[in-house]
Amino acid sequence: MMTTATSHSRLRPSALAAAALAGIFALTSCGTDQNDQLAENAANDGTNYVAGDGSIQEYAPEDRGEPVEFESALFDGTEIGPETWQGDVTVLNFWYAACAPCRVEAPDLAEIHEEYEEEGVQFYGVNTRDTQPTAEAFERRFEIGYPSMEDRGGEVMFSMTDYVPPSAVPTTLVLDEEGRVSARIIGIAEPGNLRALIDTALSET
Repeated sequence: MMTTATSHSRLRPSALAAAALAGIFALTSCGTDQNDQLAENAANDGTNYVAGDGSIQEYAPEDRGEPVEFESALFDGTEIGPETWQGDVTVLNFWYAACAPCRVEAPDLAEIHEEYEEEGVQFYGVNTRDTQPTAEAFERRFEIGYPSMEDRGGEVMFSMTDYVPPSAVPTTLVLDEEGRVSARIIGIAEPGNLRALIDTALSET
């Protein structure tokens, strides 16, 4: 059984969506190198993303799909895969530095990660657009204590299209101990909602 929360904001106009979708296709190319200045001064004009509406979808244990199976590498070179999140509740957050709502939710994600770290909850970012210097500048500015993987080629995002619309960044997923998606937030992850979703996954352990 699935439940969907009330939307908290409006989607951008269709013209903006078209422009953002064009930007998404650019993810498959090498793109231009960015630097620390982008992470520090990215324009908060809403032109580089299609905003999600903050909707929440929860999946009952019997309705969840197969465990997440993508493989990737963190910016520090560490290889990760399905075995990484087996046995632990895991949060995956899709983001990039110039995404305005990603910047809004970043301090809350950093705080929630610290709160749940002792309970064994893992957090990973999936960075869809940035080079390593830009991503690391963003992490320093917002004091992000968990690692991110580089996904400029879109491999991780496209492997998760059942849950993550390619144009909807940020999107946050909560995985249960079996590595299955137990909940999804499209748009800014409101702290109270994310905590509740993590608590639900932890209560199943």
